[in-house]
Amino acid sequence: MAEKIVAVKGMNDILPPDSANWEWLEAKVRTIMARFAYRNVRTPIVEHTGLFVRSLGEVTDVVEKEMYSFQDRNDKYGDSDHLTLRPENTAGVVRAAMEHNLLYEGGKRVYYMGPMFRRERPQRGRYRQFHQMGAEALGFAGAHVDAELILLAHALWQELGIKDVRLELNCLGQPEERKQHREALIASLEQHADQLDEDAKRRLHSNPLRILDTKNPAMQALVEAAPRLIDYLGDASRANFEALQNILQANGVSYSVNPRLVRGLDYYNLTVFEFITDSLGAQGTICAGGRYDYLIDQIGGKHTPCVGWACGMERILELLKEQQLLPTAEAPDAYAIVPDAVAMPQVLRTLQQLRAAGLRVQMHASATAEPGSMKSQFKKADASGARHALIFGTDELAQNSVMVKQLRDGSGQQSLYPLAEMAQWAESLQSEPGKA
Repeated sequence: MAEKIVAVKGMNDILPPDSANWEWLEAKVRTIMARFAYRNVRTPIVEHTGLFVRSLGEVTDVVEKEMYSFQDRNDKYGDSDHLTLRPENTAGVVRAAMEHNLLYEGGKRVYYMGPMFRRERPQRGRYRQFHQMGAEALGFAGAHVDAELILLAHALWQELGIKDVRLELNCLGQPEERKQHREALIASLEQHADQLDEDAKRRLHSNPLRILDTKNPAMQALVEAAPRLIDYLGDASRANFEALQNILQANGVSYSVNPRLVRGLDYYNLTVFEFITDSLGAQGTICAGGRYDYLIDQIGGKHTPCVGWACGMERILELLKEQQLLPTAEAPDAYAIVPDAVAMPQVLRTLQQLRAAGLRVQMHASATAEPGSMKSQFKKADASGARHALIFGTDELAQNSVMVKQLRDGSGQQSLYPLAEMAQWAESLQSEPGKA
């Protein structure tokens, strides 16, 4: 027997009935995005490696350790490219907007959903192939746009019914302000170099801001005493941050300011934020983002203010499961029981008509050409969750009728319906929208 081939570690199949939860979540996302006038974009899964090196930063964990990158084979001209499976999608969306002059006539609000790839340790709700949904406001400046993105995410939690999610904010200021803070931070940490762990020592001169986000308990006191970026902000950055908070307060959105919130990617400035839950263990962030006014500059475009967020769909589904908010799986309205395969032409014609009328109808099938006994078919009908059984027996078809049996109300009631009057009775078999 040939060796069994299984999925790559950390890359999971999504099968029924779980796939129905994904479809439900995606539909909810599309509904909320439409309310805020965000429109869908779809970008390639593979991009040039240089896009992520330039946008995310060479010394970020993603670029240094987590990307799936490879040298493409030569084409007929002898050219080859260094390519990467996208580890996030903001860079790809921005690249697409720039390449296609999407912002020529003004800013755009867009959203995306799709798979991303990072080679990190698989854990609950966090995998090597994972799915993100995100919203990006491209070409818009101002704290009110930052607030709109946060309110959009907040509206999504309300639509889904999610509870116990808290919002943390910070302001990273502008590049010159960060430069001043960076110098002070390095100087401060150098005085305590003996207290730094190996990761912090490595980052000290390349990406010291990330040290503030350490999870090492032994470094917490040192980090708490380090210079705070918020103390180096100029008047404009402070005013922007205050304006954002005023809008959130006016909308009844609770938040806390976390001076240590820096985000893991290099392209952020001014506002950064995270939505966090305590229901999923140590990895509690379910949605994060911020303003990235200099990203388009970094990849060769004209300076354009932008802000956005991304959300891990696996983590959202885990949270929905934890809070028992996932919908009941939809079952067929009816299950067709066919004692004699000879009747299949007439049966399938009837089922097609019922489906065209809006009913969810499952036809019985077996591993053999023969339909199987009535007993086995009723057993399958019951297991399907269908509310009705459609019995296409010889006697019923001779009368150009179908017997409809109730499967869920406990009555087992049977009624004979003429096929010629299907338009009059078909609707009565249909479940209410969203109910099995």
